[in-house]
Amino acid sequence: MVLIAFVWEEGADRTLGLPSYETEGAAGADLRANFAPEARAEGVTLAPGARALVPTGLRLAIPQGYEVQLRPRSGLALRHGITLPNSPGTIDSDYRGPLGVIVMNAGEAAFHIEHGARIAQMVVAPVVQARFEAVEALEDTARGEGGFGSTGRV
Repeated sequence: MVLIAFVWEEGADRTLGLPSYETEGAAGADLRANFAPEARAEGVTLAPGARALVPTGLRLAIPQGYEVQLRPRSGLALRHGITLPNSPGTIDSDYRGPLGVIVMNAGEAAFHIEHGARIAQMVVAPVVQARFEAVEALEDTARGEGGFGSTGRV
């Protein structure tokens, strides 16, 4: 098991707790909106097409060789069109700044994010760094240069 260490931001609402897995088989741990004290009562409302950086009140330390991926919550995406425009968002192991989530409303109606709302999920994943090399030619494959839609229809 990988240990992800967290510290609270100044003024964060610690009663919201750390990210948590909601079921035994969950791959992603839920992250909550944790607004500054002066913004807790109002939260943030996203108009259709709008996006905002939603604070979690946390900073984290990820062990070298791992990353944290931020992903949308499927229920919010299906029911309200709430997504993360850079999904999956990657947090590198050497980042120590505030953990914020870029949330976008791709739905047709305004959506309100209240203090404490579950806004995204985080997945811890191993990282493999590659070595890059320029070569004169690439080896052939059966697919070749076939691009989008070239493997047939389902």
